[in-house]
Amino acid sequence: FTFTYFWVAVNRYNGADGRGLGWFCLFVAITAVPVSLQTFAVAQTTWDFWFAWCWAAWAVLWLLFFILLVGKKPIAKMVGAVTVLQGIFTGWLPGYLLLNGMIK
Repeated sequence: FTFTYFWVAVNRYNGADGRGLGWFCLFVAITAVPVSLQTFAVAQTTWDFWFAWCWAAWAVLWLLFFILLVGKKPIAKMVGAVTVLQGIFTGWLPGYLLLNGMIK
């Protein structure tokens, strides 16, 4: 994700409208769908299923970025809210639980 943040910064700095980044987001969303399906197909543990749902959720988020940046739809506030919620539920919360030994 660090590489993506770099390009977001470059787009902001040079005044680009973000469409190029939007097309990249579509590529990532399309890639995440089969990864999610494959992960579901082989899932055996709770973590396996969590990872599959995580991939699916991020595929949706990347698609929303594509719609926002390329489609120029007025969904910025909704995409921002989804981004924050996904950051909490797919990153921060599991990380916190792992670091505190509450899940293994």
